[in-house]
Amino acid sequence: MNKYINRKKTNKVNVGNISIGGDSKIVLQSMTNIPVENVKENLLQIENLKKHGAELVRLAVRNENGIKPLSEIIKLSPIPLVADIHFDHRLAIAAINAGISKIRINPGNIGDEKKVREVVKAASEHNVPIRIGVNGGSINKKKYHHVTPESLVDSAMENILILEDNNFDNIVVSIKCSDIFTTIEANKLFSNLRDYPIHIGLTEAGYGLSCITQSAIVIGHLLMNGIGDTIRVSMTGDPVNEAVTGSKILESLDLKFSPIRIISCPTCGRTATDIDILTLSQDVERELNLRFGENLTKRNERISVAIMGCEVNGPGEASEADFGLAGGQNGKMLLFAKGERIKTISINGAVKELVDTIAEKYLS
Repeated sequence: MNKYINRKKTNKVNVGNISIGGDSKIVLQSMTNIPVENVKENLLQIENLKKHGAELVRLAVRNENGIKPLSEIIKLSPIPLVADIHFDHRLAIAAINAGISKIRINPGNIGDEKKVREVVKAASEHNVPIRIGVNGGSINKKKYHHVTPESLVDSAMENILILEDNNFDNIVVSIKCSDIFTTIEANKLFSNLRDYPIHIGLTEAGYGLSCITQSAIVIGHLLMNGIGDTIRVSMTGDPVNEAVTGSKILESLDLKFSPIRIISCPTCGRTATDIDILTLSQDVERELNLRFGENLTKRNERISVAIMGCEVNGPGEASEADFGLAGGQNGKMLLFAKGERIKTISINGAVKELVDTIAEKYLS
């Protein structure tokens, strides 16, 4: 846990073999983008998401034809799953009976209170938490004409009260829209009203760098203010990119362990033309993870390695790095540790020299 972040202590809910809220770590989640009927493809995507850091994955169940394949996926999934259900309360009950670990519904669109009570009864009997999800498209249109922090929170509370009135509090809450400021403020407002764990992110955040930037601002801001128990980066395209981005956000805030930290400079005119810092950094990170990543993870240890373009930004500015390389001239680089120069080496063998030195001096 980052010593600078004072997380709000929320209720803890159990989702399969993991937990969300309370003293649990921040849970990274994503969602498959394949129809649930395609069992094999969904399982491959879930496996890939897990490989890239996802601990919880959601699947959309559109109609009763999706229940049987959902059951098959649940039995074979390596991580807990969430069923995303709208309008038909029978689908929620069927998913619970099939063994789903969590369901996502809006009680307001499930139907009358009798139907909601039936879902609550099934969820209570199987200890399945319900995620209340409210976004800019699901505010109460009868009361509000615009999406504001207040309209989002009030609409969420309307749904939460339906569950609370049925004596159900095994709840996770998600309040999102596509606007950064509205999403942040809505989550801050809600955090002061209830102690349910909060799922944070920015919905409909786009794709690529734009999505990464906006999502990092929202998720990072809220987490640094102690708000958020589970995150999802909502990105158009391959959901694996969601998991990778979410992992990097958590690692940056020291909320997720990463055994290797690479520090690299942006390069400038001081960098020799025969040194490619980007490729060198990528090669070093790959080799370090291959050789030491699993061992460091088991030992809960981390090493930092700096790859710098020149001697100005080398030992000086990266003096706190455990090890590093600094670009020189004429095909040479400086190998250093904790700001101290070790030796001058050839750029052609720099990656091997660095990795071997780390193995000898640090991990032997």
